[in-house]
Amino acid sequence: MASNQRTDGRACCEPLAHDVDDERLAADVGLLSGAANDTRYELLLLLSAADGAVCACELPDAVGLSQSAVSHALSTLFDAGLVTREKDGRWRYYDLTPAAASLLNTLDTLHTDD
Repeated sequence: MASNQRTDGRACCEPLAHDVDDERLAADVGLLSGAANDTRYELLLLLSAADGAVCACELPDAVGLSQSAVSHALSTLFDAGLVTREKDGRWRYYDLTPAAASLLNTLDTLHTDD
């Protein structure tokens, strides 16, 4: 075999086909970026363990952060499509979206495969 041939018969350094859908790429990166922070990921785990939506006022003490830090994290999660937000008077309730639940289930599966 020539030195520029791979075992699959393709020439070495041959450009790869680019079949990635740019919109899907942006959506997936947004979703992953939304969860890619200790605080945001911990909030997702707390919401996944809750029985239904959780009031934002319950979360600062649970994660040991200020209300404003939790509010910012929740807004990022909402913008990423990972949580829903319902307003009831002055209270806001958060819950996981199906995408967030699927992401957490996938991560659980990865942990059990070790």
